[in-house]
Amino acid sequence: MKKSAFLLLLVLTGWACSQQKEIAGRQPASGSPAIDTSGYEITIIDPDFERWYRLRFSPSFDRSNDYYRTMNNIGVNNWNDYFMRGRYNRIIGSYINWNPTTDYGIEINRRLYWYFVYYEETFRIRLLR
Repeated sequence: MKKSAFLLLLVLTGWACSQQKEIAGRQPASGSPAIDTSGYEITIIDPDFERWYRLRFSPSFDRSNDYYRTMNNIGVNNWNDYFMRGRYNRIIGSYINWNPTTDYGIEINRRLYWYFVYYEETFRIRLLR
């Protein structure tokens, strides 16, 4: 009896491990942070942004990485300025740690740029101008 229970446990363990390999090979869900090959990641917590982004973004609107970097530099400076002065403190509740000399990759730069556009449209706050 003990041997059959041990054998059954061994078979179940092998089956469970094979299921983990299958799950590990899948692509991440669309709600997960965008990860670029540069090793940086961006986490956007706003639940409405994903839906808004899927409706607004299309490859025909895509720009160069340099364009996104330039616009993000303006957006981050304005965002952090509003945060430090306490302006829009009910809407802007965090500081963005951004280094303008670092190339974060096009995926990160694109998502951050579109997040600023989303904020401008949703809350009527000037970030990219």
